[in-house]
Amino acid sequence: MDRIRIVGGNKLNGVIPISGAKNAALPLMIASLLTDDTLTLENVPHLADVEQLIRILGNHGVDISVNGRRERQGESYARTIHFTCRNIVDTTAPYELVSKMRASFWVIGPLLAREGKARVSLPGGCAIGTRPVDLFIEGLQALSANIEIDGGYVNATAPEGGLVGARYTFPKVSVGATHVLMMAATLANGTTVLGNAAREPEVVDLANCLNAMGAKITGQGTPTITIEGVRSLSGARHRVLPDRIETGTYAMAVAMTGGDVILEDTNMALLDTALEAIRRAGAEITETNSGIRVVRNGAGIKPVDIVTDPFPGFPTDLQAQFMGLMTKANGTSHITETIFENRFMHVQELARLGAKISLSGQTAKIEGVSRLKGAPVMATDLRASVSLVIAGLAAEGETMVSRVYHLDRGFERLEEKLTRCGAHVERVSD
Repeated sequence: MDRIRIVGGNKLNGVIPISGAKNAALPLMIASLLTDDTLTLENVPHLADVEQLIRILGNHGVDISVNGRRERQGESYARTIHFTCRNIVDTTAPYELVSKMRASFWVIGPLLAREGKARVSLPGGCAIGTRPVDLFIEGLQALSANIEIDGGYVNATAPEGGLVGARYTFPKVSVGATHVLMMAATLANGTTVLGNAAREPEVVDLANCLNAMGAKITGQGTPTITIEGVRSLSGARHRVLPDRIETGTYAMAVAMTGGDVILEDTNMALLDTALEAIRRAGAEITETNSGIRVVRNGAGIKPVDIVTDPFPGFPTDLQAQFMGLMTKANGTSHITETIFENRFMHVQELARLGAKISLSGQTAKIEGVSRLKGAPVMATDLRASVSLVIAGLAAEGETMVSRVYHLDRGFERLEEKLTRCGAHVERVSD
């Protein structure tokens, strides 16, 4: 099993190309189930989650062809993938596939909209919380779907003639449920209005792609999304937006180590709140023609308090990384997690490096220390794993991160991108 070996102490200087967003690519790929034409997606990252979803879509009858090209600055790949689903050959998403990646549950919306039926395994819990699917079910029921849960599967059927547009207000903001209901509503009869909808850039990206396919969606990026159902969707060509979580992660790595890095092919507007928090921590962040420049030279890291919130608030997917940054702040900071329970499992691993962190409910108190010391640590989930990398970059000596398959789910060639900027990071295979 692979591990990541880090020898801390080097500043980061250079250029890091930002990959396409995993959290945008996955729902865009699933949208290919809505049409019998070809959906072509550009800038698709090469990640374990993407590869898993390719296998899942193939199970439903999607024909997939991949083209890749090497980026000029880094060792990542910006791929163009063509998805064609002439016929859906199977409306069942089995447990052995869904259990490996929660986002695969989202196929329930397109399958139900196009075929009038779907049988999809319940995804179960995960390391950062239970994340139940009740909002998905309630929303599809609002579109007149009949849903039964039996033997660990959600069995959904549409009425004769298809799903029916309706008004549904989410009791709480859910990115996944917003994706699913928006996709399902594109082929429903009549108009659907989604209230308290997620406003994340990835939701906007999906809506823009669906509109390019012939959907009639307005209000994306606001709490109210309106979808006027159409009879069918066509193919389209769409470029996946830059990964804002990867952008924020590397910005925090520069703030942690010091240095001067251009984050290329990304956009400040995707994560204003997070970048402002990094600025308050002491980094200089400016927009350039090619992306974002992050600089920290001389001054130490300042303590900053944050609270995670749905977009445009501070992203929960950057919470662990920011905690890693705060471990070396000159003072005490507080991080409150409002989105997921159990998302502080990285605390004990950061403590192995010398961090001083205490928990009270959903708030972590981080007392900054002057030095971290390398140690063996273990990743517990995707974002927690990269927080250990950030801390390891500034720790004295060697940090060895195990279970890096978590990293491979969401960070494309992380060790190569960091190495090109002067970090001592390498993948070690046992």
